[in-house]
Amino acid sequence: MATALSEEELDNEDYYSLLNVRREASYEELKAAYRRLCMLYHPDKHRDPELKLQAERLFNLVHQAYEVLSDPQTRAIYDIYGKKGLEMEGWEVVERRRTPAEIREEFERLQREREERRLQQRTNPKGTISVGVDATDLFDRYEEEYEDVSGSGFPQIEINKMHISQSIEAPLTATDTAILSGNLSTQNGNGGGSINFALRRVTSAKGWGELEFGAGDLQGPLFGLKLFRNLTPRCFVTTNCALQFSSRGIRPGLTTVLARNLDKNTVGYLQWRWGIQSAMNTSIVRDTKTSHFTMALQLGIPHSFALISYQHKFQDDDQTRVKGSLKAGFFGTVVEYGAERKISRHSVLGAAVSVGVPQGVSLKVKLNRASQTYFFPIHLTDQLLPSAVFYATVGPLVVYFAMHRLIIKPYLRAQKEKELEKQRESTATDILQKKQEAEAAVRLMQESVRRIIEAEESRMGLIILNAWYGKFVNDKSRKNEKVKVIDVTVPLQCLVKDSKLILTEASKSGLPGFYDPCVGEEKNLKVLYQFRGVLHQVMALDSEALRIPKQSHRIDTDG
Repeated sequence: MATALSEEELDNEDYYSLLNVRREASYEELKAAYRRLCMLYHPDKHRDPELKLQAERLFNLVHQAYEVLSDPQTRAIYDIYGKKGLEMEGWEVVERRRTPAEIREEFERLQREREERRLQQRTNPKGTISVGVDATDLFDRYEEEYEDVSGSGFPQIEINKMHISQSIEAPLTATDTAILSGNLSTQNGNGGGSINFALRRVTSAKGWGELEFGAGDLQGPLFGLKLFRNLTPRCFVTTNCALQFSSRGIRPGLTTVLARNLDKNTVGYLQWRWGIQSAMNTSIVRDTKTSHFTMALQLGIPHSFALISYQHKFQDDDQTRVKGSLKAGFFGTVVEYGAERKISRHSVLGAAVSVGVPQGVSLKVKLNRASQTYFFPIHLTDQLLPSAVFYATVGPLVVYFAMHRLIIKPYLRAQKEKELEKQRESTATDILQKKQEAEAAVRLMQESVRRIIEAEESRMGLIILNAWYGKFVNDKSRKNEKVKVIDVTVPLQCLVKDSKLILTEASKSGLPGFYDPCVGEEKNLKVLYQFRGVLHQVMALDSEALRIPKQSHRIDTDG
């Protein structure tokens, strides 16, 4: 009598990987894979009591996978919900007689409801802290005759301004959101603050509206209305009206922005602003996977300018970006260049140097941590001094690379090891069970593999000489890391059919005879095989599809 599968076994298996079929596999492909594994694991083919028991468990697992994937309805539920969706008593989520399309539609509806509940529990806080530093005394020193002034021996570095702002969002319903924000500012000993409350409503899929009320100690009450509307699939408009009450009377303001998608990656903007600082602005923004380009022109009172900026996005793990811009107008000319880089999972560090006339030289350091921004503009000099430009450029680079090597990199490495250790501890029991199942599967495969090798040798076919799966360390910089691989020669040879081996685009840890030897770490499959008497070798990523033999895998033995 077949043994029943535990809930843990059902929940941890990937049925597609177990049968070694694509997620889009047809019924015929599923049936062929099922028959092949049944012939391998059928309990009646094994006389040894221990092997017979292991065969029963693996046979039932394969049968369970085939039953789920061969039925269109249960397969649709499995694809969407996973194995837990199949285990729900009474099928509380969907009815069995529904079609796959209806099941997916029902799932999307339930997902929207869950998202609404999550929205109601989320406040989405955002904040900015800006600290302005006056470091002009580093470069604009007094002449020698003033050196006897008290305290003049050391440069005076001062914090001359500070700004703090914070906002939270509280979703009231699926269409209504309340927003509370406030800010405090101080400069040269004088300061003030304000508080604002806004209510936003999504009126349709094409637009939304927002009412805003505010008050502060420097300015009187504020009433505002903001509207957004999609005019066409490629064009939208935003209008912002405001009434600011003060001791000088009521100051109205109006800003309208018309935008149009010029192509897949390019948007053009037209902006008209009327009020205290009236202006007209036009800009083109092009954003691609590797670059961001902006060109703008503004005519207004008191500022008119032309701007061009470019940002290059490197396709690396740290999401490195370098940028440069040129801005020229009635106020002068400013050249700015800088870079930013991801230093942890939730943090991005950036720095930019601003060189202009008559502004002088400034260094701007910015740290984004989740939804919080910390900004430190450091004014170095009012003049164009080469020394200030040099130190503003080289200083942050030296500090960053020193911090990255001595603090950030060791910290991230320790955090990664801590997470991996925690993951290993939580999956230790499951991995031990998977290892035992894999070893049992290999024992069950021995006889079949012997017959497959004899058949392949008779026609000079595909022979797997050695195969390893797990973590390989080839980089000299990682020489201290430990190699963690398992021998999968037998399981791979068992999958050979008609001198071909085909592995689908899925994690190979779910294949018969495989298990994960290094949870949470990058894994590869390395195969040394012989075809038509010639040696071949290939290394594939864990989730990469693999098809052998191939001419490109051939080992060149010339010389």
